[in-house]
Amino acid sequence: MLRNLFKGACLVSVLAVTLSGCENNAERIEVLSGPTMGSTYTIKYVYNATTPAVDAVGVAVQSILDEVDRQMSTYRLDSNLARFNQAPAHTCMPMPQPVLDLVQYGNELSRISDGAFDLTLTPLLNLWGFGPQSRGRAVPSAEQIAAAKAQTGYQKVRIDGEQLCKDADVKLDLNGIAAGYTVDRISERFAELNIKSYMIEVTGELTATGRKPDGSPWRIALEQPLVDGQRAIQRILEIDGYGVNTSGDYRNYFEEGGVRFSHTIDPRNGTPIKHNLASVTVVDRSTLRADGVGTLLLVLGPEHGLAFAEAHKIAAFFVMRDGDGFITQVSSEFSRIFPEGGNQ
Repeated sequence: MLRNLFKGACLVSVLAVTLSGCENNAERIEVLSGPTMGSTYTIKYVYNATTPAVDAVGVAVQSILDEVDRQMSTYRLDSNLARFNQAPAHTCMPMPQPVLDLVQYGNELSRISDGAFDLTLTPLLNLWGFGPQSRGRAVPSAEQIAAAKAQTGYQKVRIDGEQLCKDADVKLDLNGIAAGYTVDRISERFAELNIKSYMIEVTGELTATGRKPDGSPWRIALEQPLVDGQRAIQRILEIDGYGVNTSGDYRNYFEEGGVRFSHTIDPRNGTPIKHNLASVTVVDRSTLRADGVGTLLLVLGPEHGLAFAEAHKIAAFFVMRDGDGFITQVSSEFSRIFPEGGNQ
């Protein structure tokens, strides 16, 4: 889901939660938390005699957060991505491999969805009042939409060896997939540190693996939005080795003339989505993939989104508005992973 990310990561704050209350080397859950990417992160992991000290784990996590910020921040002018965005059209610049990898992945999502996903949406987000340089929320004119749309287009960005090139004056925003990427990076680092049981959440994207000290699994709740703006728990999922993304249009929107305008912009027409899909949850071994595909499916809507999920074997849980309530539907892959999760 697109967000205002990268407003400056601070130092890790460490909160130790000891469940056993016994010896220092007994299994217990440790918690790392703090601000990052304009939001927050929370990490819970099982500490035991074979895992590093808590401070060392905190340093390892902060190192990854700092690297992502240096490379991909759209808020600090000295980041690799910000310098690329400031460059004129027909510029090529050397880029760190993670940036190139995310651009390549984002462009692949764009290609296979016929443009329903796009990393160059900033002008349209600003125009509708949802971007970092927006000037208030109001419905723009058709001429304004056309002008902003002319400043977008994933086809205008390409990779040439170790360089990122722009063939027009476009700007990249990796916010739609950077958090999922960060979760996967931390997960990979935990494997190197012999941390085998954990839940990692960064700005809402999360993954979990292993079991808690009492043998219970890590669980997450899927929310169902309610008509009065409140939320209720729709489903409880036991997650082990999967990344999870939930993308929705019910938290960030404005109304004008009795019409509701979502923060989720369809890149193909430059306007907010108009269908009845309120949220979609994607479960995948890769949190990066779940992050990107979640946004893509939300743009496609319930019918085309479900067809896309079936064609690409994506585990997806859809929540649609239905009059004054909501109905749900799941893909075949979601039912395979969570057999109790049939259509409701």
